[in-house]
Amino acid sequence: MCGIVGAVLTEGSVLEGLLGGLRVLEYRGYDSAGVALGLEGGVSIRRKAGRIEKLEDDLRAVPLADSPIGIGHTRWATHGPPTDENAHPHTDNQRRLALVHNGIIENHSELRAELEAEGVTFSSGTDTEALAHLLGRELDRSAPSLAEALRRALRLVHGYYAVAAMRFGDEKELVCARQGPPICVGVTPEGSYLGSDVLALIPHTRDIVFLEDGDVCELAPGRMEVTRIDGSVVQRASHHVSWEEADAGKGVYPHYMLKEIHEQPDVLARTAFSRIDEARGDVNLGHDELGDGGWSDALLQSIDRVQVAACGTALHAGYIARYLIEGLARIPVDVDYASEFRYRDPVLAPNTLALAISQSGETADTLAAQRLAREKGCTPAAICNVAGSTLVRESDAVVLTNAGPEIGVASTKAFVAQVIAAYLLAVRLGRARGVIDRVQGLELVRELRLLRPSLERLLSEDHVAEIKAVAGRHLNAKGFMFLGRGINYPVALEGALKLKEISYMHAEGYPAGEMKHGPIALIEPGMSTVVVNSRGLVADKARSNVEQVRARGGQVICVGSDPESLALADEAIEVPRSSEWLSPVLNVIPLQLLSYEIARLRGCDIDKPRNLAKSVTVE
Repeated sequence: MCGIVGAVLTEGSVLEGLLGGLRVLEYRGYDSAGVALGLEGGVSIRRKAGRIEKLEDDLRAVPLADSPIGIGHTRWATHGPPTDENAHPHTDNQRRLALVHNGIIENHSELRAELEAEGVTFSSGTDTEALAHLLGRELDRSAPSLAEALRRALRLVHGYYAVAAMRFGDEKELVCARQGPPICVGVTPEGSYLGSDVLALIPHTRDIVFLEDGDVCELAPGRMEVTRIDGSVVQRASHHVSWEEADAGKGVYPHYMLKEIHEQPDVLARTAFSRIDEARGDVNLGHDELGDGGWSDALLQSIDRVQVAACGTALHAGYIARYLIEGLARIPVDVDYASEFRYRDPVLAPNTLALAISQSGETADTLAAQRLAREKGCTPAAICNVAGSTLVRESDAVVLTNAGPEIGVASTKAFVAQVIAAYLLAVRLGRARGVIDRVQGLELVRELRLLRPSLERLLSEDHVAEIKAVAGRHLNAKGFMFLGRGINYPVALEGALKLKEISYMHAEGYPAGEMKHGPIALIEPGMSTVVVNSRGLVADKARSNVEQVRARGGQVICVGSDPESLALADEAIEVPRSSEWLSPVLNVIPLQLLSYEIARLRGCDIDKPRNLAKSVTVE
């Protein structure tokens, strides 16, 4: 959602390093940017709505004084529109400190009311400013350090956050904390650095400490101390980031798959955020290397039908694409296994867009299906992760997912990126064809921009622990059935595939309405059924499937945001509410984690499951 940087040096100016870090992290948010530098007894803050270039222009016109300590932020707005006043950093009324924040403070309204009753004046509409004033209040109440003030303030906060704050008084104080969104730190003899992404730290050090949920870190030149919110000191190991292809980025994670699951909030940002055009209530599907990506209005307006071809996880993204394109753009969509499409001599209607979906862009069946579709007169298009791949080169229009290298064989972040890309394509189709007006388009893209905090919440320490417990209780199940309806039926298919791929347990995915037409015979004690059900048009229908399974002695794990289903189930994994169109992005996260935890408990080779390869280039 937002990019955070910070540094404290033994000597010299910190500003250029902060700006360099913000440039690297601009994909995390770019509707405003700001920096704060420490001065004797106060802070100097400069912030501007718009891209980082506007901030840099402002700083060139009116430079800030040099300082050895500072923080910076690039924002994707959630509370309050993107204005200079709402840009970070924020400060207290006495301008003693500055603070930046990534995430959502859920009880900010209550905190604001309490602080205003005490005479505090707010100057923005953000949730973040409440935390800045809480820090100021704790300093007024004789907190001995900025770190202790932050610990005290965070005890009053409900939500998910990455926070950095600084003060330059008798000492240079730089602190940060994490509960949900990532933050990492690095220390050298010349200074200490923090960032919400390791990319911001690489110019300064490759030895990185990744903070954990509940950590508060105090940084000074050449040293750091990590405590918990209660003040107890903890040790966090340093990890050397070499950026070699075989090892780069695994960091603190034991498996690439787990690391890639946790990268999905960043994947959302890279896939979607730079493409959103709120002024027009629209999206731009292009990419730097591809201009508009080939998605001209003339092409989009000429399409009468879409034919999707894909394999494995990408096929499940294709099924979701069908719901999105038909539901939002009102264009009929067919979906085929690429391996079947290429051999059935398909009959394709004129003005058909042949949409191939592939992570690698080198999958043999998918390439063959796309070539066949071109031969039959279709316009070839692709959703793909690799810019130079064969599929991209052979397609007339492309949405690059920008998910980054996915090393784990069982696809996770690529699936989420493909679903987001399909959502963007559906919005663009709807806007180009006049089915979605500007107001509707604006609502759709705003729903997308608010998704990231929910993803980070699903990956928080508490939520992961909850899923670990569920995995332990179902480790010895006779088998798994995954059920879903509507747009979440493909999520059920994906959940079953993940479990099969990496744990080798038998699992099947079905549309929930089909359970009574045969699969219900499998229900018995010891059989685990995962029901994916979020609020929406078919929530009550899927809820009845929960009742049917439990009536026959089956164990139900419910994943989603439908409260009645969660209450009925034996195991409830609640997912934050979103629009029904985007619910698959959230609902798949617990299924990925559940599969991972079961495979881990079974001692499986998670990153290299038997008989599988990452890019299938043979039939």
